Amino acid sequence: MPRRNSVTIREVARRAGVSIATVSYVLNESAPISEETRARVLAAAAELGYRPSALARSLRARQSHTIGYSWHHVPRDRWHPILDPFLYSMAQAAEAEGYHILTFAQPTDGDPWRPYQELMLTGRVDGFILSETNRNDPRVRYLLDHDFPFVAFGRANEEWDFPYVDVDNAAGTRMAVEHLVGLGHRRIAVIAWPEDSLTGSYRLQGYLEGMEAAGLPVDPAWIVRTEHSEAAGRQAMEALLALPPDRRPTAVVTMSDLMAIGAMNALHEAGLQPGRDVSVVGFDDVPMAQYLHPPLTTLRQPVAEVGARVVEMLLKLIRGEPLPERKVLLPPRLIVRESSGRVLEV
Repeated sequence: MPRRNSVTIREVARRAGVSIATVSYVLNESAPISEETRARVLAAAAELGYRPSALARSLRARQSHTIGYSWHHVPRDRWHPILDPFLYSMAQAAEAEGYHILTFAQPTDGDPWRPYQELMLTGRVDGFILSETNRNDPRVRYLLDHDFPFVAFGRANEEWDFPYVDVDNAAGTRMAVEHLVGLGHRRIAVIAWPEDSLTGSYRLQGYLEGMEAAGLPVDPAWIVRTEHSEAAGRQAMEALLALPPDRRPTAVVTMSDLMAIGAMNALHEAGLQPGRDVSVVGFDDVPMAQYLHPPLTTLRQPVAEVGARVVEMLLKLIRGEPLPERKVLLPPRLIVRESSGRVLEV
């Protein structure tokens, strides 16, 4: 295969079986082309590793001054309170520097890097910001392999060297455990996400570290892995309440406020009062957390700062400037409300 930086538009045309003009029309989106021909040209460009030279792109468009960002599908019974303010913060930071955010839908099936490939090849964006990354994220791998500017909100693989900003999730759940220990709790459970969740693994790690630092044993039954939903949080709490009295936890740390709401609903249904009979701590500090009954103790993520930092870092990459830090962890803040209280004397 030719070297990526030596591939010409003529070679792409030859591979796709079209004229040089057709390739130019597709890559520049400057004339109507059939979907079949367009797909063939993009596939040929990807196979050859073609990427418009920085000089050619600059001469043609003087850079797009546009940053690509994908929206992920969210089921109707869930919400994503973090990404809305994150996007607003990004847009503010980008517009202050003369850039705009181009949003596009993240595919729910097939190759997740396909839309990134198309936006790269057509020169419509100067770089990408990724969110909702997971272990060995194929989007991160694709952009690394094609040496295209990007910064991620989140991590993917400790062995991959790429720029990211993330919340220190382990520090957050450690704070939650320390808070509960300070209130006298010794039997502290966790409602965790499935093992394939990278963010969930960091949050579970913080819980385990907090318990170890306090010298507290962890009953295996206190770790309940489940999906991210209110119903799953409710069912997990019901399972914890079904434990024998001497093993039943007096406090629970959850991976999100949504799961904490489910856990609190289960307590109400059992005739128990969150914060008095069983303490509950969430993670995210969604707007409604302060209006729950009782108001929810939770970890607030520094979303606005994350949004500003990822844009700042990406623009440095686009401009060819060095990054003082490539891997940034920002601590969350514990917001104490009435869902966590002192352990009842037995």
